[in-house]
Amino acid sequence: MQRIMIDPPFIKLEQLLKFGSLVSSGGEAKIIIQNGEVAVNGEVCKMRGKKLFGGEIITIANLDFEVAVK
Repeated sequence: MQRIMIDPPFIKLEQLLKFGSLVSSGGEAKIIIQNGEVAVNGEVCKMRGKKLFGGEIITIANLDFEVAVK
């Protein structure tokens, strides 16, 4: 599992996908989230603005990423 380090105490799901280079653009992030291709802590999440905090697990394309706060 890879870690994505963030500076603030939280980050929105759409921003995390872009920040972590998991997608190439905000438009791509929007599409895959709306299509139900992203899970947060094992649950499909279709909310682009979902706030993510340290310790949460994001799954995309069968790969897991942990949100970690610096």
